[in-house]
Amino acid sequence: MRIRPISPDLLVTELTGRLVDAATGTATADSGPARLRVAIDGPSAAGPDELAAALVDPLRAQGIPVLHVRAGDFLRPASLRFELGRTNPDSFYEGWVDEAGLRREVLDPAGPGGTGRVLPSLWDADADRASRARYVDLPPGGVVLVSGPLLLGGGLPFDVTVHLQVSPAALRRRTEPAQAWVLPAFDRYAEEVVPASFADVVVRVDDPRHPALVEPATDA
Repeated sequence: MRIRPISPDLLVTELTGRLVDAATGTATADSGPARLRVAIDGPSAAGPDELAAALVDPLRAQGIPVLHVRAGDFLRPASLRFELGRTNPDSFYEGWVDEAGLRREVLDPAGPGGTGRVLPSLWDADADRASRARYVDLPPGGVVLVSGPLLLGGGLPFDVTVHLQVSPAALRRRTEPAQAWVLPAFDRYAEEVVPASFADVVVRVDDPRHPALVEPATDA
């Protein structure tokens, strides 16, 4: 394993190149270019939403249609999320995100044989009601970026996975005190899922100003 320091701007550039290659490499003679479903996974302190947002314009500049979907817009209703209390880490880990809704409204339509008719948000968690968003048509060859925490290991069908890794000490340091109750959930995620062991791209972001790519060791 090799840890390669990289600037935030260059990280966006390299990820853009990788996604462009993946998106353009999915074309087949029979069906043409497929859509690409990308997970940008990490705790809020790692900035998955911000990284996904930063990728949108560079991808579009390369002629790739892009839709950014936040997992935070696919939460389950408050009555289900808070059934065991508002600060229960096991509930947060196991059942806050409406994975069935995310699959039904985003990942399956953007997948092989899908219609491309994607719903960018399902639930307004602040108002605790349906978001009333309108469907968006993602054309063939397009990319949907899904950002948020705890996205990997649950069987959601992603084509490319990016995991933003934060050490336990850095995560505790960078998590607001009012949100510290979620930390045991991320401990479970690291221990049970081990996303850094299988994600296509792993980025260490203990310090967001100085990220580092985790790459396989190369033979001397």
